[in-house]
Amino acid sequence: MKLILCKTYEEMSSAAADEIAELLQVNPHCTLGLATGSTPVGMYRQLVRRYEKGELDFSEVTTFNLDEYYPISPKNDQSYYYFMHENLFDHINVAPENINIPNGSAPDPLAECRYYEDKLTANGFVDLQVLGIGQNGHIGFNEPDGCLYASTHITELTESTITANSRFFESEDDVPRKALTMGIGTILKSKKILLLANGKAKHDAISALLDDRITTAIPATILKTHPNVILICDEEAYYG
Repeated sequence: MKLILCKTYEEMSSAAADEIAELLQVNPHCTLGLATGSTPVGMYRQLVRRYEKGELDFSEVTTFNLDEYYPISPKNDQSYYYFMHENLFDHINVAPENINIPNGSAPDPLAECRYYEDKLTANGFVDLQVLGIGQNGHIGFNEPDGCLYASTHITELTESTITANSRFFESEDDVPRKALTMGIGTILKSKKILLLANGKAKHDAISALLDDRITTAIPATILKTHPNVILICDEEAYYG
């Protein structure tokens, strides 16, 4: 695992955008796996800025998002569909037909998970997967458990994740209790993984990621089995 240690969130966001920009230069037809939450917002702003300057072209890029709340309408301003359009897609030249996000309003969530995994498989999975990390070590919505799912699935959110995400909603009661998410096996099929972490609240999870143990109680530790992971974090996440 390669570590890029940054002093600030802004520096971290710029370093992450550099990795995506480099891939776009080498492979304009690449597939990006994208994450939501507050951590990657700075990176998305950087990418939009560089696109507006004419430095980046997303016209041939395909995207797959990690996850989506369930049930939730794409029109809900807390849906990840809404988040991605607000923070990135509406500001770059990515083709709408190349955007893939799990359907949080699908009538049959299990069928939606199978459909999404089939699309990922047909695509050859992703070239670069962006990940955040939860305070409890979750990646995507793969929560700590005795066993973890390999492929895209519907999952129950833990109380700690619901509480952490409640800051985006009017109240904790409004946070969906389930989500559709890529599985650990799906994530590990990415050719390259970019894990972003900032703030003291992520220190324990990052410490576990950097020690020598692997445990389903901290799902991110399974990334140690992947041959091409870059961890980009700020000093607060690293030192605590």
